[in-house]
Amino acid sequence: MENKLLYKIHVAGHVQGVGFRWNAAREARDLGINGFIQNLPDGSVYIEAEGTSDQLNVFLEWCKRSPGSSTVVSVTYDLSPAADYMEFRIRS
Repeated sequence: MENKLLYKIHVAGHVQGVGFRWNAAREARDLGINGFIQNLPDGSVYIEAEGTSDQLNVFLEWCKRSPGSSTVVSVTYDLSPAADYMEFRIRS
């Protein structure tokens, strides 16, 4: 089994108030990714996503496609050691 990685993802653009977190959480769960997503005060979204490199790369590409009525301007991420999340949650 492939080792799990943790991507700390920052999504900027029009991503709050348009269902981005809910759609991203559904996509992460469908892909078998654990972690969390939350809105940031500057209008962007922060995600900690834990899974295999294949799962995470598919998720990153999903984020870049501006799902739903969101408009994604940029998606950046940092690689970190796994945190052993047990599920994917939406944080307020």
